[in-house]
Amino acid sequence: MARGSKASYTAKQKRQARDIEEGYESRGVGEKEAARRAWATVNKVTGGGRKSGSGVGKRTDKAPARKGGRIGGQKSAQRPAAQRAASARKAARTRARRKSR
Repeated sequence: MARGSKASYTAKQKRQARDIEEGYESRGVGEKEAARRAWATVNKVTGGGRKSGSGVGKRTDKAPARKGGRIGGQKSAQRPAAQRAASARKAARTRARRKSR
């Protein structure tokens, strides 16, 4: 089987990858990168292709699917309050400037 072939994946895995990919694309990630990330997530969660003869009974690890939203903002929270406030003011100015165009 050629590298990149999705023949050994179940319909559910293909559906999961498609849904994950759509989520990335809606957030502005490019098409190829979204597909790469989606399949990486499916592989991490399910352990790769699950069709007959490939170890169908493996447990799924849902942590990678939940990880994205939870880890964001940790570095930002560690910055001093004055620095965070300055960033917020700058962002507000940028939004106002772009809105007035």
